[in-house]
Amino acid sequence: MQARTTRRLVAGSLALTLGTGCLTAGTATAQPRDGHNRTQAIVDGFTAHGAPGAMVFAEDGHRSWTVTSGTGELGADKPIRPWEKVRVYSNTKMFVAAVVLQLVGEGKVRLDAPIEQYLPGVVQGNGYDGNKITVRQLLQHTSGMADYIPDVLADPDVNNHPWRPEELVRIGLSHPPLFPPGTRWAYSNAGYIVLGMLVGSVSGHDIGTEITDRLIRPERLWRTSYPRPGQKQIQGPHAHGYYAFPGKPVADVTELEPTVPGAAAAMVSTGPDLTRFVRALLAGKVLRPDLLAEMRKTVPAQGPDYGLGIREIPLPCGGVAWGHAGNGPGFDSFTAATEDGRSVFSVVNGHLKDGSAADVRGAAVSALC
Repeated sequence: MQARTTRRLVAGSLALTLGTGCLTAGTATAQPRDGHNRTQAIVDGFTAHGAPGAMVFAEDGHRSWTVTSGTGELGADKPIRPWEKVRVYSNTKMFVAAVVLQLVGEGKVRLDAPIEQYLPGVVQGNGYDGNKITVRQLLQHTSGMADYIPDVLADPDVNNHPWRPEELVRIGLSHPPLFPPGTRWAYSNAGYIVLGMLVGSVSGHDIGTEITDRLIRPERLWRTSYPRPGQKQIQGPHAHGYYAFPGKPVADVTELEPTVPGAAAAMVSTGPDLTRFVRALLAGKVLRPDLLAEMRKTVPAQGPDYGLGIREIPLPCGGVAWGHAGNGPGFDSFTAATEDGRSVFSVVNGHLKDGSAADVRGAAVSALC
């Protein structure tokens, strides 16, 4: 994302949930192990249709397995490995929601309190009233807040300097509300930026510090991080993320100013770490039972029903899984787990030839079933 034109084109691709792009690349197919042919066929389909690489990592409580296809770095025979870091984007929302709910458990936040109580004057103006938007509505995307992503990423210098959360929220509020609070559902990254500010206000520490101290360290997620402002590179072994524009050479978009996605989608992690976290979450190791129950109260949404920072995913083989997607420059991913201990992480490091996103959720569901 060095050239001005490239940055503008990247901006146009990120309007909803930090969605990403596509390219074609030579692929190397890994052989499926232990009969995971269906999942292998899915990831091979991703690379056959233009994604540079894809990987699924799964665990069932007793063993783990991986299928890969293509490459994690163009020009090299380097399949994406489970322990390699990627930008997991909106999987971050599960962590933010867990921190907010822990603060609820400590009596520092009330779910149905207005955000104005904690951040006076922040969500006000242009039809917004923080007295009418609750913490719960921000967590479940029913606040009606418009997003900031298209505007910020239209800035040709978007990746060249840190952004303050207050700036991002003001940009979101420059657009009228999508609907009255609590009446509909619409995905809002801006709402999670506000939640990050909430955590900072009531804890005295920024959201990255709270996620690290409350979740990453206690759950021993050693390859997971919330990057600091200016930390554009992924530290340690990682896959590369790519974008290709019509008539343009392939661009490596792995580097990203982390304050752009911020509390909505800044985190870096791996398959083993994310699946470990979601299993711990569902097992009641992260939240009290009553707070986990609140997290799993869902509302109808675009796609699977949405709770507080987590989705309920019906499985064709019976039962449900819980998890989240993460879509952004260079990487699409999906994490999910079931109550009986099965878990999965799927990732693709680019879009397909036709510009569509790979069905990483479908790959994850295949692995769970």
